[in-house]
Amino acid sequence: MLSDLANLIEQDHLALDAFVKGNPEPLKSLFSQRDDVVIANPFGPPAKGWKKAAETMDRAATNYRDGEIIGFDRISEYATTDLGYIIEIERVRSKVGGSDKLVPISLRTTTIFRREKGAWKIVLRHADPITSPRPAASIVGE
Repeated sequence: MLSDLANLIEQDHLALDAFVKGNPEPLKSLFSQRDDVVIANPFGPPAKGWKKAAETMDRAATNYRDGEIIGFDRISEYATTDLGYIIEIERVRSKVGGSDKLVPISLRTTTIFRREKGAWKIVLRHADPITSPRPAASIVGE
């Protein structure tokens, strides 16, 4: 059972490679389509429910072009027979927005997986650019 989760994590990493090339479909195919699915990315507020999550992934993928995965630094992982998570630093290079320059991007990510009808699915993905210490003032809104 947990080897199935390891396979899904590998598929997730391959799907992220497509994502930074501008293609959200492989990643979307790994997500639960239930009402409690959540995606939280650096481009906007969290989206809950499959319809909003899918729209958010579509919109986020339009920010990337010609990207590639550099690597994944696993910080933590845990799994039971029906629920699991990974925390990683994802490192990619991509063209972002209107830029024609490949730039390095590092994201702190948390991904939660759930077994649904015998198959593992992603139920939450949170990604943000906080990968190093920041001053307390950095959390104060404008």
